[in-house]
Amino acid sequence: MPRATVRIDPHVHSEDSYDGTEPIELILEHAADIGLDAVVITDHDVMDESKRAAEIAGDYGLIGIPGVEVSTAHGHLLAIGVDSMPPHREPFDETVAWIHDHGGVAIVPHPFQRSRHGVRRKNIPVPAVPAPDLEGASDGDAGDEERIEAETAAEMDGIDGIDEVDEVDAIEVFNAWLFTGYRNRRARRFADQYGYPGVAASDAHSLEYVGRAFTELEISGKSAAEDVTAADVLDAIREGTTTVSGKRAPVPMAAKHYAIAAARKSGYYAKTGAIRSATTAKWAALRTASTARIGALQSAHRLGRIASWLR
Repeated sequence: MPRATVRIDPHVHSEDSYDGTEPIELILEHAADIGLDAVVITDHDVMDESKRAAEIAGDYGLIGIPGVEVSTAHGHLLAIGVDSMPPHREPFDETVAWIHDHGGVAIVPHPFQRSRHGVRRKNIPVPAVPAPDLEGASDGDAGDEERIEAETAAEMDGIDGIDEVDEVDAIEVFNAWLFTGYRNRRARRFADQYGYPGVAASDAHSLEYVGRAFTELEISGKSAAEDVTAADVLDAIREGTTTVSGKRAPVPMAAKHYAIAAARKSGYYAKTGAIRSATTAKWAALRTASTARIGALQSAHRLGRIASWLR
């Protein structure tokens, strides 16, 4: 059976986010240039630009997939492949269920990092609670937190109905902003412990970070990335055919990446600036012509009235 490999960055912010800076056209152009097959715009609690990006992604040779980073009552959650905004500030597990009911996949971004609204371990719905995992307990305070949450998990073990919860579809085990490594390693241990697929994402808020981490997906029944659809990508995430690719880039490579991004941004804004200037000039010329025409008509009308008085 043929298989295709696609590269996707499933967690990127545009200027539609309160903390984003880039227009979607620039993000899509950059993603295509660096070899990605898809980029999901996941702005904070808004979807207008994400849906627009999904609609025009094909113009850049990319797979169009809408998404959003929704704020739940317990932390942030990525809703990938949904066409409407999930409920806001609702319980985490209920939001997961809503995403599934609307055909999307639910991915936990930067888990356990409370400074970035990451969800706590105890709030992530799981099918059953295995024995506590105390790996990493020697990490000082971080290990103490791990032990506390493991004890909480142990207390939950055996609760009636715990195996009926609506699980998330994947865990973000590599977030390009978490270069200290501890939170990424902890997320990976959690995903391994519960058998969740792991994904990598840039969590980019500016252009130079897009694609710094990405996820490779194996798509069965497709011979090339060009044949892959958004539905295929969602199914691959659910099935767990994911490979994580992300690491801190060497300084020379990072500098080159930043330089390319800066040049692309300069070219983009120069082009859009020229278009806007031309549009503004055209509008001003039309307005001037219209004003002149109206002035001429008014003058002719006044002259006509004066002529009628002199008769």
